[in-house]
Amino acid sequence: MIQYLHVRPLPADLHHWRDKIEALAREHGLDFYDVFFEVLSYDKLNEVAAYGGFPTRYPHWRWGMQYEQLSKSYTYGLSKIYELVINTDPCVAYLLETNEMVDQKLVMAHVFGHADFFKHNFWFSRTNRKMLDQMANHAARVRRYQDQFGQTRVEEFIDVCLSLENLIDLHRPFRPEVKHEVPRPKTDLPDELIGDGQRVARLEAKEYMDEYVNTPEYIARQRHKAQEEAKKAAKHPAQPERDVLLFLMENAPLTRWQRNVISIIRDEAYYFAPQAMTKIMNEGWASYWHTKLMTRHILDDSEVIDYADRHSGTTVMHRGRINPYKIGLELFRHIEQRWNKGQYGLEWERCDDMAARANWDTGAGKGMEKIFEVRRHHNDVTFLDEFLTPEFCAEQKLFTFEHNPKANEWRIASRQFQEIKQKLLFQLTNMGQPLIEVEDANHDNKGELLLTHRHEGVDLEMSYAHATLRNLFALWKRPTHIATRRGDKGLMVSFDGEQVKERVYKL
Repeated sequence: MIQYLHVRPLPADLHHWRDKIEALAREHGLDFYDVFFEVLSYDKLNEVAAYGGFPTRYPHWRWGMQYEQLSKSYTYGLSKIYELVINTDPCVAYLLETNEMVDQKLVMAHVFGHADFFKHNFWFSRTNRKMLDQMANHAARVRRYQDQFGQTRVEEFIDVCLSLENLIDLHRPFRPEVKHEVPRPKTDLPDELIGDGQRVARLEAKEYMDEYVNTPEYIARQRHKAQEEAKKAAKHPAQPERDVLLFLMENAPLTRWQRNVISIIRDEAYYFAPQAMTKIMNEGWASYWHTKLMTRHILDDSEVIDYADRHSGTTVMHRGRINPYKIGLELFRHIEQRWNKGQYGLEWERCDDMAARANWDTGAGKGMEKIFEVRRHHNDVTFLDEFLTPEFCAEQKLFTFEHNPKANEWRIASRQFQEIKQKLLFQLTNMGQPLIEVEDANHDNKGELLLTHRHEGVDLEMSYAHATLRNLFALWKRPTHIATRRGDKGLMVSFDGEQVKERVYKL
């Protein structure tokens, strides 16, 4: 089943702790697929990390670039990979052979938390649990294309596709496909006078002459003409399509191997999407459980200081960045405490006495039940939207910040809860990417591709927009456009194959 890993048996001491930590995790209610641990050297671990945790990927220069960055970062002591785990069945995780035993224990406890999250969180329920085999199949197909059509040609095409890999619909796997039928118009005219929902043009004639003037042959010609005009005028797609990669795969003038390459990029983008959508929750859940298991059951006295050092290094908040380990861990703890004390419900929400809220404790004891429920149903956006509270923001000293160009420094902009929450949610919605949709594949009736940007208060970065239009042109083979806004004015950005143009566009 895991033929590409060549998993070796763990050393006796690691095998002992692996079994013990798994038993402890299950005793505390965690449930997961079988977990295989592989011990790797730092250079091999960096190689696997460059592949996104998989032992093999399709050949492309970006894996080498990522490996080089990871290698140099490790060599110069700037970073170190402590844990790496992938969402498969069985679940596969990696241990660094030079880690101390306390590190290995921490990583294994952390991994079992991830494995439980992968299995039970709703947003992972549509992922391919056999992605190890699928990645190997992808690699074999791309190598075959390179042998057949040339490495440079295939790699350049992959470059174009990778620049568009974020143009997918994150919610598509969870929506049933809906077929939209075009309703026929309500009319009393006979069927032969209807053409695709449009009236057929008839010559004026007296009633007794109508059958000689508007002959069946003439009506048939007019109906065919009306149908052809309706096809030209029909909007495609009928509704804005957010899965741009799928639309291109189905409609762009591509060869079979090019469509297959797009399908590979799209499949892998959808596989990794839930990890980006649940980064805070996933890391918070794993950190919650490694903390509980390590401090209550696993650590011995000689390891406490080293463990505290590793844990604090993982959860430290850096200036100007969200640490998903810290935010996720503390928010799960906050939820557990609230539901243990009964700090929820209508009566709690209506209480505006700060002293009463601070001392509120009904002894409900439902904290553990609640965090397991949260783990199952939410992603990062809904997690923060529902459970982030003013008390939590105050405890964690959260605030928004902005750059002061006059002083050339960053400063605190606000400590107001609503502003903090709004900014966090904005950064996480659609993984922080702009919302782009295919609006019309026959723009101006010229076969040109029109996309729209759903403006949410932040303008598009024009350098990225220009590059995206160029790569869309490479696939669509005709001019490409994107309608957006700059401030409060409409803007149309277009690429005709030679140059990018911008013009005012009526919203």
